[in-house]
Amino acid sequence: MDKKKIILDCDPGMDDSMAIIMACKSDALEVKAITTVSGNYSVDVTSKNALKVLELIGRTDIPVGKGMPEPMVRKSPKDPFTHGTDGQAENHLPDPATPLCGRHAVELIIDTVKANPGEVYILCTGPMSNVAMAMKKAPEIKSMIAGIYAISGAFGLNRYAYANATGDTPQSEWNVYVDPEAADIVYNSGVKLVALGLDVATHFDVNLTDGDIHMLEQSDKPEAKFFLQAIRFVNQRGFEAYCAVIDCMAVGYAIDPELVTTITGRVGIETKDGLTLGMTVLDSRHHFVWETLPEVEIGESADYEGFLKLLMKLVLA
Repeated sequence: MDKKKIILDCDPGMDDSMAIIMACKSDALEVKAITTVSGNYSVDVTSKNALKVLELIGRTDIPVGKGMPEPMVRKSPKDPFTHGTDGQAENHLPDPATPLCGRHAVELIIDTVKANPGEVYILCTGPMSNVAMAMKKAPEIKSMIAGIYAISGAFGLNRYAYANATGDTPQSEWNVYVDPEAADIVYNSGVKLVALGLDVATHFDVNLTDGDIHMLEQSDKPEAKFFLQAIRFVNQRGFEAYCAVIDCMAVGYAIDPELVTTITGRVGIETKDGLTLGMTVLDSRHHFVWETLPEVEIGESADYEGFLKLLMKLVLA
């Protein structure tokens, strides 16, 4: 079976770091490029962290392009949730010896898509600044992108959507909140978008068993030790283990779309400052639906047991 070609556009972050590990170790995926953006941390930090993880797992063959240092029209907000002083749950991996690829993330996205028309899926696990800018700079790529799988939004489909809100307004998700204008561009691009929101990505069922923890402790894999430290880091701060692997849900979906059940809905992005900035507003009415809103696929429920089995298998492989 042919591997699915992907670009991983991310802002590492411990969960983005785990997503890189998961994607690079999967036989189902071919990681064509990793592009970094400001989000959880500045793009200097996220770029360095991406290189650190690739060196950790011996995948320095994958090019890393450093991307947008700020959202498209705003200043970067400060993340209220910390990933530690190193951005990687205090794993303190050594500084990378591998250089960045030399191309800006936006150019790397454009070039990779054009070199593989109709074949590349973009996995967005950070703000959509790079992808939106690529679409503005080279609008012709929109028809060439196979699809976008994004950790994006909160749609109110269950109590987790807003109880675990990660943005800095009451009902927003961090990636959209950081750059709502970019999200608005991507959601309206016409590219097939699967938005895996907090409804499915921050679920308390994403928690490891004692047996899982034991297997990680017994493993000699450096990525298993990284994962174990990330879990300990979030647990010590009163958070559940899901915080360490939120972004892995996009990778899981890319590997096996049956892990997530989706619904189709019309969604608008709130770009006005105030109480609702960064909200992904789902128009789920029976009548009078705003037909002008873009139609996207939204994660409604997930097979968390299957997701965790896949994650553990790849980490320990």
